[in-house]
Amino acid sequence: MELNEVMRTTFSARAFTGEPLPDETLYRILDNARFACSGANLQGWRVIVVREQEIRRQIASICADTFRYYRAQEIAGEVPFNPITPTEVDPSEAARTDLRYPMLGHFDDVKKVPVVLVITLDLRVVTAFDLNQARIGVISGASIYPFAWNILLGARNEGFGGVLTTFLANGEKEAQSILGLPDHYAIAAMLPLGRPVKQLTKLKRRPVESFTTINRFDGAPFKP
Repeated sequence: MELNEVMRTTFSARAFTGEPLPDETLYRILDNARFACSGANLQGWRVIVVREQEIRRQIASICADTFRYYRAQEIAGEVPFNPITPTEVDPSEAARTDLRYPMLGHFDDVKKVPVVLVITLDLRVVTAFDLNQARIGVISGASIYPFAWNILLGARNEGFGGVLTTFLANGEKEAQSILGLPDHYAIAAMLPLGRPVKQLTKLKRRPVESFTTINRFDGAPFKP
């Protein structure tokens, strides 16, 4: 496929056909994804291919608890887990919220979710230039998310798809124990992969002029 087409048609696929994703194809996807950039080219990623049903059930349970809180905040009109605006949602209210995320109910079924990848990052090799800022850090993500996105681009190029989820990170301590993950490894994402039930080709995104300005944040919109 042409690069532009891959970039413009890689979407968040959450429903898959029963077709398996062969190991040879998954290896090829990861083999291409590894050429992503990372700080000082230290390539601190570690990928866990989760196949055991019980492990899948356990991580799905962790994600479900987080997603209920996420949904409760959405219903309340909040931006979920926002670092600027504290939530006013009561935990008991969140616990009663409908999950409405069918994929989590099928995590132990390889016919519904063929591949589950947990993407982790070795914090010992991360440079975080915003370490001393009085806000949540974002810089370290530059050393892992290009790799994660490359996986999704690679999957699309092979006719497959997936979705980048981060719910598991909220229960990182429990997940570390389940996955045998050392304390210095952070969970960056979980990527379910498979053949999408429907391949979307017309994605809606904001135009360049709406998010690009000249010289200053309040500068004139950038246009050709």
